[in-house]
Amino acid sequence: MKNRLIVSPMQQWQGTPEAFATDYHVRHYGKLASGAGLLIIESTGVSPNGRLFHNDIGIFTDDHTAFLKLVVDAVHAKDTPVFIQLTHGGRKSWKSGSSRLLAPSAIAYDDEYGVPEQMSVSDIRAEVENFRLAARRSLQAGFDGIEVHAAHGHLVHQFLSPLSNRRTDEYGGSPEKRSRFLKEILEAVRSEVGEDYPVIVRVSASDFAEGGLTPVEVGKMLHQLEAHIDAVDVSSGGLLPVNPLATPDGYQVPYASIIKQYVGIPVIAVGKIYDPSFAEFIVSENLADFIAVGRPLLQDPDYIRNTFLVPEMASQH
Repeated sequence: MKNRLIVSPMQQWQGTPEAFATDYHVRHYGKLASGAGLLIIESTGVSPNGRLFHNDIGIFTDDHTAFLKLVVDAVHAKDTPVFIQLTHGGRKSWKSGSSRLLAPSAIAYDDEYGVPEQMSVSDIRAEVENFRLAARRSLQAGFDGIEVHAAHGHLVHQFLSPLSNRRTDEYGGSPEKRSRFLKEILEAVRSEVGEDYPVIVRVSASDFAEGGLTPVEVGKMLHQLEAHIDAVDVSSGGLLPVNPLATPDGYQVPYASIIKQYVGIPVIAVGKIYDPSFAEFIVSENLADFIAVGRPLLQDPDYIRNTFLVPEMASQH
């Protein structure tokens, strides 16, 4: 990577009804790649019943691959590597027609989404297989790495948190059992991409609720899984319809710094890190290893180049 700055994945709601990427995505990501060390594209569904919105993009058929390759090529044209974020929404999926709303336990996110079905073991194995096939297609599309989305209240996060996972079988109860689904996904992805291909995980370090996940518990879970992953992208929230009490600049950096104490792999900090001197402080003080930037890029696609790429930051490797 040419620097430690990462374009964070952000939904665009511009996919076709069949979940194909479009010319919009080619143009959008080609613009955002300017100056970044790495770009991670938006949440991409691994199965038709796991899309977050009706206009999400997906990678659940071989036909999706050619359209995503055009996005990859546009980012590569800016001399920037690009990862795909693989996602299943679980109980926060967009529901239509005969699609099933799946979750580790039959607990609703809210009244609007409704009560999901508790997944059977065969359902779990089917979704692990969907992640495996999505990883295969990601390689075919030319992506340089994969981010498994285990944050923001989506399916993997639902398994990790005791607030949404009340199972008593091998996928629920202890932290080790609650993280089994993620472990099996990572093993399935690795079976397709090999050991030398970058695979990272995005996590929510806090559920903002009593009895939910904490940075310490998430750090311990990741420590048990880090043989399978190359970096961790630290976010927060999304499991419940609640928000943090305050979101000052860098409000998630403390979560990243705690998780960094438990893992020996690089940690990505994200969340209102808009000041280059603050970003430099985070890295120099070893609170995190990389800085992800999101929302400002939607207003100014050259934000990273215009704001961050002073000599001190550009020289970091």
